Amino acid sequence: MRRTWPALVALLLMVMFSAPARAQTVETWRTVSAPAPLPAADMEGRVSHAGARIWFAAFGSGSPVILLHGGSGSSDQWGDQVPALVAAGRRVIVIDSRGHGRSTRDAHPLGYELMETDVISVMDALSLGKADVVGWSDGAIIGLVMAMKDPARVGRLFAFGANMDVNGLNPLGALAPILPKVETMLSEDYARISETPKGYGALARDVLAMQLSQPNYTSAQLAAIQGPDIEIVDADHEEFILKEHTRYLARTIPGAKLLILTGVSHFAPLQDPDGFNKAVLDFLNGADSPAGGGSGA
Repeated sequence: MRRTWPALVALLLMVMFSAPARAQTVETWRTVSAPAPLPAADMEGRVSHAGARIWFAAFGSGSPVILLHGGSGSSDQWGDQVPALVAAGRRVIVIDSRGHGRSTRDAHPLGYELMETDVISVMDALSLGKADVVGWSDGAIIGLVMAMKDPARVGRLFAFGANMDVNGLNPLGALAPILPKVETMLSEDYARISETPKGYGALARDVLAMQLSQPNYTSAQLAAIQGPDIEIVDADHEEFILKEHTRYLARTIPGAKLLILTGVSHFAPLQDPDGFNKAVLDFLNGADSPAGGGSGA
């Protein structure tokens, strides 16, 4: 029997409105979630150095690995990484950069080389002759400065989201839609743990001034790095570092590997903790990363 047009239209409308609505998924790299809380530390303390008291905490036992957080953040951003590294048999040391988190600062301007000496002071206090280093953003820059200035103190360096001169910055990064949510998360974190809970605005301004003027290392300085095994890592949706700069670092630093994590952005440790942790552990354990391999979305 032939259906009339009104009947066909009615049938189509019934199917359309009775079908379950399809969930709209948001791509991982567009999102950011707060990390898990840090586990209870086996040791924590502060080291006085160059006018500041630098906070650190240690977890687990085994070969040491130091985690260095990004600008305006704190070690609390490593809440999804510390348990995975401890479970893999590593002693994990987290350090709040001067003026960040639980660490204090004096009137001197922030600088990557100054913060690198803070890390060395914590290592000295813990009698760590050498450690692997995992750095994220500003923490990755500090890790690369360590490889340059104190190579004997670094075993393996996983440097995620770093630039080593200001020309490596993406000028459109300040417009990234994810920034307001990240800023809210970081400011709330600072207010919760800092000795100066109302000082986040001043810290953020000083960090930005540092990032817009530092670092400024030449290709000759990068090419002179010798000793540590280094992996230059970034994300395929990186907001702040130019892709060509990441490739430049990997081809200029002798022996450096290159890894691009897929489906994530500058905030990969929060967006895809499992994938990020696997990439870190593969490198620290000496596994070769596939060319252009990634964490997955």
